[in-house]
Amino acid sequence: MEFNVGRKLTAHATSSPNQIAIASPLGSHRQGTNRNYQTVSFRDLDERSSSIAAGLQAMGIGPGKRIALLVRFGEDFITLVFALLKTGATIVLIDPGMGKKNLIRCLAAAEPDGFVAIPQAHAILWWYAKFFPKATLNVTVGGRYGFCPSPTLEQLEGFSANNYRPVDRTESDPASIIFTTGSTGPPKGVLYTHGTFHHQIQQLVARYAIIPGGMDLSCFPLFGLFNAVMGTTTILPDMNPIRPADVDPPRLLDAVDQWSINQSFGSPALWTAVGNHCQSNGRKVASLKLILSAGAPVAPRILRWMRAAMHDDGQVHTPYGATEALPIASIESREVLGETAAMAEQGRGTCVGQRFSGIEWRVIEINDGPIPTLDQTRELPRGEIGELMVTGPVISPEYMTRKDQNAMHKVFDGARIWHRMGDVGYLDDRNRFWYCGRKSHRVRMSNQTLYTEPCEAIMNTHPSVYRTALVGIGDPGFQRPISIVETWPGKRPKPNSAAERALLVELKQLAQAHVTTAPLDEFLLYPGRLPTDIRHNSKIFREQLAPWAEARISKRRST
Repeated sequence: MEFNVGRKLTAHATSSPNQIAIASPLGSHRQGTNRNYQTVSFRDLDERSSSIAAGLQAMGIGPGKRIALLVRFGEDFITLVFALLKTGATIVLIDPGMGKKNLIRCLAAAEPDGFVAIPQAHAILWWYAKFFPKATLNVTVGGRYGFCPSPTLEQLEGFSANNYRPVDRTESDPASIIFTTGSTGPPKGVLYTHGTFHHQIQQLVARYAIIPGGMDLSCFPLFGLFNAVMGTTTILPDMNPIRPADVDPPRLLDAVDQWSINQSFGSPALWTAVGNHCQSNGRKVASLKLILSAGAPVAPRILRWMRAAMHDDGQVHTPYGATEALPIASIESREVLGETAAMAEQGRGTCVGQRFSGIEWRVIEINDGPIPTLDQTRELPRGEIGELMVTGPVISPEYMTRKDQNAMHKVFDGARIWHRMGDVGYLDDRNRFWYCGRKSHRVRMSNQTLYTEPCEAIMNTHPSVYRTALVGIGDPGFQRPISIVETWPGKRPKPNSAAERALLVELKQLAQAHVTTAPLDEFLLYPGRLPTDIRHNSKIFREQLAPWAEARISKRRST
């Protein structure tokens, strides 16, 4: 069987050559009106990517070469991904929003043989050239940088698609190195094989009944790549993909109406903004029948807002997984709103649903050290909180950078590899997983352990609260739990005011009313948005908040 993901694009281009593959917005947009788009068909996308692949092959790029792609998400990005996949090279994908220091560190660890990058990126890479001694196979996208002798994308497109030499790939051949967000430590480079992508696509199509011919508003780059091999048209949104929380909702909603879009993938931060706009303005998008949201737990209010705005038969699914293991499980909004949301508000955790068909999972006793083999784990009974481990064809086999983390996350079971998710929770009697937070974020007191998700879900029910973060200060085993509160915009009381004191009293009363949060007696109001991950703007960086809380507590004691 042929697993080369790039050649799967060719298969769809052959069956539906004239279907629009990508539509990119042009010019400015006036709310409530249609705008102009540049479109490319599946045939043109396939031919263009094959021409570029032929040019890349002429440069010496192919199997065994690692090429870092530093191009803004859009038509060029999608085309270049498929061109590189067709050559058999391994693509290094990294979030540009992680900051220059992390970006250089991660790229250096990946040891690329070259860069396909925009001129601004080449300028930075030239300055840090000593970190990339192997990077001789470079391409500039969007013009040249200075006197850089590397070919341009325009020059590669001059090659004939007929000169592309197809490259067969097996299930285990490397396809990409994708970096984690770094929400619980330095980002790690995760190996994706061609088989990983193949099985991910199969699982998504089967679970969500995705059929060729649909229209997808692609608010997350990776899903835009999946579309091309699922036969779905990608409508590129007018937004910054690395800042989904700052999206302009009318621009997205107008695009949905203009193209009769039926599905869309976005982060909880994005759907919070869009859903709030729809709820406040009575906006409807009748064509939208499938919404996917992942990256962090999705608040029930967001599900309610989007269900009210979309097609009556529409579904909102919240798939669960990680860069190393995706997708793992999924739950639909009706199950959440009709059952699990009320349980979550009572401190039961967040139900992420039942596993995908290709996944096996276990909840094992929490262990902060390495576990070499499966027989060294202890599986816990249903209902008991432990750490989750998973296995299946979508599980990444290893980290290609930060290789020390392989021992901490990979467990061998003969020829099979299990991945320790780093998440804690439990399985219920219906084999649904209830997420209770990250293992590294649990607060270990002298007499009990608190988990972030159950505690935060209770505190988030206060009408003035947008979200909260549970952190522990002090040494593990003797930590003091602190609840850090982000209020809704406009509901943040002035510091040291009567309104602030009243809110803190109300929060403490709310905590005391539940066994789960009863140990909480310290609440801090955060001055602005809580710090979150760059990929989804949703995962809270509690590692940054704990020192902030400790400093605030210490300052209070000294005054």
